[in-house]
Amino acid sequence: MKNKKGAVGIGTLIIFIAMVLVAAIAASVIINTAGKLQHKASTVGEESTEQVASGIQVLKVIGHANTKTTIDKLAVMVTPNVGGEIDLSTTILTLSTGDAKYSLVYDSAQHNTVVKDDGSDSIFDETEWGADTKYGVIVLQDSDNSTTDSTHPTINYGDKVYLTVTMDVASTSKVSGEVIPEYGASGIIDFRAPSAFTDVVVELQ
Repeated sequence: MKNKKGAVGIGTLIIFIAMVLVAAIAASVIINTAGKLQHKASTVGEESTEQVASGIQVLKVIGHANTKTTIDKLAVMVTPNVGGEIDLSTTILTLSTGDAKYSLVYDSAQHNTVVKDDGSDSIFDETEWGADTKYGVIVLQDSDNSTTDSTHPTINYGDKVYLTVTMDVASTSKVSGEVIPEYGASGIIDFRAPSAFTDVVVELQ
């Protein structure tokens, strides 16, 4: 009888130990999973914050009117959002006039390394104007010379540049588009051209 009770006791002890081991393994898995989820949540949170904080914004758009009813050049002034650096060599400029849609990339051959601080009108006298599927860059403000590398011109906080495009925009045309950096929020272009251009330089947005 005692042997039988002893066997039952040993069996119960074995089951108890097995349950403790299973519980320990389960707890370890749960803790490990929780750690991974916490790390992933932290990473996603940091990426989301950076996504919101970084990016590019369009400050204004001006055009060069070669006739009273036609613009032949567009200049889009952009600056980065707080907390971000934008490599213009990987930034895409899209423009839509309703009749046609354009997707333009940076042209390193059309890069102005001299900061233009003598007003917007003078930029149309420069030669750095993108054509076909490319846009050029004219620097307005760059305190740390981050835009001087024509291969990878980079704008950071406080920098201002014009993205220059050769394209026809007729009077009353509705133009929309985006300046899309590799990472971060896009800058929005949205304007309707006036019915007639009374000045050579026209502020559009």
